[in-house]
Amino acid sequence: MATSRGSSRVELTASLNYASLDVEQAGEIQNVIGKFDPDVVIHTAAMTQVDDCELHKEACWQANVKAVENVVNVLTGTKTHLIHLSTDFIFDGTKELLTEEDVPNPISFYGESKLAAEEIVMSADVSASIVRTVLVYGYTPGMSRSNLVLWVKASLESGKHIRVVNDQWRTPTLAEDLAKGCGLLTSSREQGIFNISGNDYLTPYQMAMQTAEYFELDATLIEEVDSSIFTQPAKRPPKTGFNIDKAKNSLGYNPHSFTEGLAIIASQLAAS
Repeated sequence: MATSRGSSRVELTASLNYASLDVEQAGEIQNVIGKFDPDVVIHTAAMTQVDDCELHKEACWQANVKAVENVVNVLTGTKTHLIHLSTDFIFDGTKELLTEEDVPNPISFYGESKLAAEEIVMSADVSASIVRTVLVYGYTPGMSRSNLVLWVKASLESGKHIRVVNDQWRTPTLAEDLAKGCGLLTSSREQGIFNISGNDYLTPYQMAMQTAEYFELDATLIEEVDSSIFTQPAKRPPKTGFNIDKAKNSLGYNPHSFTEGLAIIASQLAAS
């Protein structure tokens, strides 16, 4: 089954149950868990706009920390396994291709909130997995926000000149691969921290150029810049990206390449 605030924003199949749920309200969590008695809960809800988190810290803490505390409190004493999604932004960007054993050191309030949430999950008396992921991209009809690939594609199709940074490094993650990683953990219920991301280690500029090439768009509209030209409320770690050997070896996780991810998005867009 699926949950979110308000009505569903995506088309539901006959086999999928849906319930409106605000995870900032402990009573609503208790009602949904009590009604459906799930074997596994995949907690994805979060305030993820990094600058908004820096500017609205109380709202960020409520969404990213207090909500997780609510979920954990309801699941304590049950047999339900919790899969909690986290982020590469818990790191400071001084080391690349991080493992699950590397020590976090967030440089933004968003990162601080996500690390605090991890600590709540790890210290709780619940069966749990923490999934850390990086720069998720993909497409689904009715999606509530865009991502780098779709933004680049739409901008170039409209003839818009865009500036994209080439001094930040990530391992971008196809949404389907993230879902696959969560699915593997749903089956195994293996506890602990798992890096779930793509294999390719790329800058946003490289991603933009590959997107332009794949969709045969005008790459001359893309200007290579470094992050110092942007004034943003929150700091971004310059280098992250994940070593995903643990997920490969323990779970059998095998993500798509970035080019394969673009092909999947192209087929989804063609079918929509």
